[in-house]
Amino acid sequence: MTTGRGILTGYEKDCLAGKKEKQREYEARSRIRSRIEGPLTEDIEHLKKHDPELLEELREAICEK
Repeated sequence: MTTGRGILTGYEKDCLAGKKEKQREYEARSRIRSRIEGPLTEDIEHLKKHDPELLEELREAICEK
């Protein structure tokens, strides 16, 4: 099974870990917030409507780890 990235790219992980200049960290945080407020929220709403069981699995994975 192939998997893509979750919410962060490898580059953004490096930025948040302090491996890049501070300005890049700020930019990464902005891009991540945009994903949380946009596509991720839309995906959650879609799961809520069409597959609540899968949404529950997502909640468990995020909230219990």
